Amino acid sequence: MLAILLSAPLSLPALGQFGGGGGGGMGGGGGGGASAPGPDSKPKFREFVHDGDGIAVRREKGDAIVLDVRVVGNKRVTMHRILQQVQTRKDRFYDYETVLGDVRRLNDLGSFDHVTFKLNEQPSGVGVTFIVHERPTISQVVFHGNRAMNERELKGRAGVNPNDPLSEFSIESARRRLSDYYREEGFNQVSVLSSVGLPNDASAVVFRINEGPKERIASIAINGSTIVSEARLKTVIKSSDGFAGGWVPYIGNTFDIAKLDQDVDILAAYYHNLGFLTATVGRTWKYRKDGKWVDVVFVVNEGPQFKVNEVQIVGNQYAIESSLRERLKLNAGDTFDGTKLRQDVGEMVYAYGELGFIYAEIEPQTVMRDEANIVDLVYKITEGDRWKVGKIRVNIDGEPHLMKETTMLNLIDLREGDWIDRRALETNRSRLERSQLLETNPQIAEPPDIKVVPTDEGGKRY
Repeated sequence: MLAILLSAPLSLPALGQFGGGGGGGMGGGGGGGASAPGPDSKPKFREFVHDGDGIAVRREKGDAIVLDVRVVGNKRVTMHRILQQVQTRKDRFYDYETVLGDVRRLNDLGSFDHVTFKLNEQPSGVGVTFIVHERPTISQVVFHGNRAMNERELKGRAGVNPNDPLSEFSIESARRRLSDYYREEGFNQVSVLSSVGLPNDASAVVFRINEGPKERIASIAINGSTIVSEARLKTVIKSSDGFAGGWVPYIGNTFDIAKLDQDVDILAAYYHNLGFLTATVGRTWKYRKDGKWVDVVFVVNEGPQFKVNEVQIVGNQYAIESSLRERLKLNAGDTFDGTKLRQDVGEMVYAYGELGFIYAEIEPQTVMRDEANIVDLVYKITEGDRWKVGKIRVNIDGEPHLMKETTMLNLIDLREGDWIDRRALETNRSRLERSQLLETNPQIAEPPDIKVVPTDEGGKRY
């Protein structure tokens, strides 16, 4: 694994203009001041600990000594696991707040209904006893009525297992997950009921399932579209009738109502992207006589197509507005185009990123005008700080090798003292991944990457 950390000292911005060959007015002045002299001698470890964010030193407090710590009431949860959560210890000072914290930590384990404590005060100290009441545990999980779904898949979806705490909340959550899973698979009429207990097993959890029929989409119609063909719109949505290319009724045509709702949003966003900013989409469906096949209809109200009236850029302090406008593809008088809008946002982000503003943010907003079919575009810019490359460090997991480290440095074209270039960062990341010199399988090691670590003037990481 390779990680290159870029520490970048803060630089105060000055007014600048974007454009090609920006090495002059904006890149200059970055090499200047002399570095501060180092300390005369290395600080002692004690001074390092107390002056910096070093090791936290805990001081014991209290007037009485803890004579012993006991736990009663536990049967399934081991003493070792309980004492791992307890900070009250034998032969330490007794502290009431610490005992209360221990009670909270034991409750957070999720294995107990409630936890209390009892004190045994003696002249020589205090004995502390924690009294725990364990939750009952699930003995077995039983599924009744499942025919289409195998039990192994249902167990994984339910997420409750034998020896888990018997909790009404977890059982209800499991029931809902099972219902959602069945509906994803087209069983929209499914009914899942949960209960606790069998005649010979009071701790068993039982899910009784009435699956109902598996429903499939027989046909999809999209009505109301005039600017885009129905065939084109069907390629945009996720739902499918399964009959494309021939009579294949059982491929990709599961009737999933949640997916249908997503398709409504997809179609609306598609029209908005084309400039139909007030377009609305609805959906309906009708079952056929057998109750297994469904005809789906999307209803589109396109509305008018909008044009751009005015483009405003606000929040820019470093960049000259005219330089930003030169990069825009969507301008006043054009038909609104969401694709061009996103490209313009990306172009402005890269424009700032090329000059060291790697955290610049561009937020586009559309403002409807009183005039019909007219919209204003407003780009709100948060420039952030301008950063330089402070230090470049190479971290290689495994056996370090000087030649490999040098090779890695040669693969990147970032140099200390340069402004951090956002586009160059992405180019160098791709170059490292394609180098085939390091492990790229995430299951074996962390893949090679370039990590930017912002620092202040003194080199302290945020």
